[in-house]
Amino acid sequence: MRIFIAILLCLPLFAGESLLEPLPESVAIDHQKALLGKALFFDTKLSADDTVSCATCHNLEDGGDDNLPVSFGIKGKRGNINAPTVLNAGFNFRQFWDGRAKDLQEQAEGPIVNPVEMGNSFEHLIETLKQSPYAPRFQALYEDGVTKENITDAIAEFEKALVTPSPYDDYLRGDSEALTPSQKEGLELFKEKGCVVCHHGVNLGGTMYSKFGVVVSSDSINTGRYNVTKNPLDTYYFKVPTLRNVALSAPYFHDGRAESLEEAVAIMSNVQLGRAMEKEEIDKIVEFLQSLTGRLPAIARP
Repeated sequence: MRIFIAILLCLPLFAGESLLEPLPESVAIDHQKALLGKALFFDTKLSADDTVSCATCHNLEDGGDDNLPVSFGIKGKRGNINAPTVLNAGFNFRQFWDGRAKDLQEQAEGPIVNPVEMGNSFEHLIETLKQSPYAPRFQALYEDGVTKENITDAIAEFEKALVTPSPYDDYLRGDSEALTPSQKEGLELFKEKGCVVCHHGVNLGGTMYSKFGVVVSSDSINTGRYNVTKNPLDTYYFKVPTLRNVALSAPYFHDGRAESLEEAVAIMSNVQLGRAMEKEEIDKIVEFLQSLTGRLPAIARP
């Protein structure tokens, strides 16, 4: 274990800037399907009692989540995990904390039928949408009209468009003034301390699973990837979350245990890296993380 950790912490020194990539300014989408998906995303018709929409737990103008430790669904039912941001989710290698969905379309199925989220069935939802103004829109875009596959395809197409380039991306593209001096120092600390080993790529995360509590036990009740695979070796492994818009998406971690970015960075330094950081170092990393707050694309606005 100690050898593994030593290799892990040294990796940034060898990988350098290759671990850091800017987001694209936009992605190719089918605009009409994305607009249909947008309408569905904001519509409570997706839930069994017409009270919950995707936007209920994913506020696009405030970090793409709901700023609660865990989410609440129909009839006030309490979930058991923190809602991840939907912004830039198309760049994640899997979806959900435990990676049980392979892509955005498969992810879109889950909340609709989850009894503590939207509590619906696709049979009921399809009939609802067929009797609504959505029917001709589906028919114009999909040969077979309203189906489960087409509902989730449209939602996924909208979510794919939720790309939020930030000052950090401007900096990576050559604008040396895009980050403040403290944010630049924070970025260097982010790399030197080893944060970049797990939080890398265009999404600064979302590329791998990692154990929550590599060095120190994290006291997690949720067992993560084990819930899917039932392999004891996967216990406490979670998809590494993106850090995009992280300054807006408190509280943090799968159980919402950290209320502030400062607390989250301190916990990560302890349980993942096995060493404490000075307050000044934490503050500078937090300043860097604030540079990841991005610009919403026009299609994301209600």
